[in-house]
Amino acid sequence: MEEGNFNPLDLRRFVREVFESAGIPPADAELASDVLAYSDEHGIDSHGVARLDTYYDLLCAGRINKDPKIRLERGKASVATMDGDNGLGLVVGPKCNQVAMEKAEEFGSGWVSVSNTNHYGAAGYYPVKALERELIGLSMTNTSKGVVPFNGREKKLGTNPLAVAFPGKEELPLIIDMASSTVAYGKVEIADRQGKNVPMGWCIDANGTATVDPLAMINGGALLPLGSDENGSGHKGYCLAAMVDVLSAVLSGANWGPFAVPFAIKTGQAENRQVGKGIGHFFGAWDISGFQDPDVFKESVDAWIREMRGTLPLPGAVEVLVPGDPEHRAFEYRSIHGIPLDARVVAALVRISRLAGVSMPMRVS
Repeated sequence: MEEGNFNPLDLRRFVREVFESAGIPPADAELASDVLAYSDEHGIDSHGVARLDTYYDLLCAGRINKDPKIRLERGKASVATMDGDNGLGLVVGPKCNQVAMEKAEEFGSGWVSVSNTNHYGAAGYYPVKALERELIGLSMTNTSKGVVPFNGREKKLGTNPLAVAFPGKEELPLIIDMASSTVAYGKVEIADRQGKNVPMGWCIDANGTATVDPLAMINGGALLPLGSDENGSGHKGYCLAAMVDVLSAVLSGANWGPFAVPFAIKTGQAENRQVGKGIGHFFGAWDISGFQDPDVFKESVDAWIREMRGTLPLPGAVEVLVPGDPEHRAFEYRSIHGIPLDARVVAALVRISRLAGVSMPMRVS
């Protein structure tokens, strides 16, 4: 199938109906489609419908609980640990994030660690939801192994992303959404789909040698921690990954490090040894009014944004951006011109369409 741009609203419909066909209750299917749509609509192509085939295959294989009973494991005032009952992360994540936000509204801050869950989509989705409630939001998750510890050659950690968002008053919000590895695994997959090399410093092959071939990384290689090597201060990315792993998984009772269950069936089985339940997430939320008048804070964020954007760019650089600018620009463009999908993603959607009995989303071009 050829690549093309697809109607954002109809793409949401398609995803919702696919999840429903796989046995996800309608309200949960709507929630899951919203999480994936956030990624596609904001230019995070590695975490949107490009992942739908994996979620669908896991559901059809019975590897994910279609109707989980998410429960409180333990809690104390503003903190809690939740058990996701092996549910779809795109459902467990938003519901546990909701708990963190409710606690923030009651106690000033909310902190929720989650075990027994699965891949929850783009980390940035969750703090953005907090902004809608006059809160600052934070989220992070551990993922299946694909990243080496600093100076190591064995995969022991996931890409372990984290995200935080701050509201502006007139300016669009600051959204910091990043992997603790050099890049998200999905960006290597995108390069492979497009037949392109990746930059040197992103990953190593099965022998521990730096490579620009995405397939060399996918077939037995690994991503490097943010910063890559000693010259790039790769220990800093390693430390960030460690923080995410401990808060998301060790604290919640989920599988940590190399024991995190694989996201995709095709990536094989998890380690024989399991040290917890599923993978883990961690959510945080803060009530701005407990620190400062919200309007004053938002005005200060606006001033911060304008100051950073006003920085003189390096020679050859067009401009200085602030965190969230690429996502906001992608959303503005894609709302009008549609969601661009490459040929391999379209082919995967066609396969799912036939299996699920759901009509393909409409093309814009």
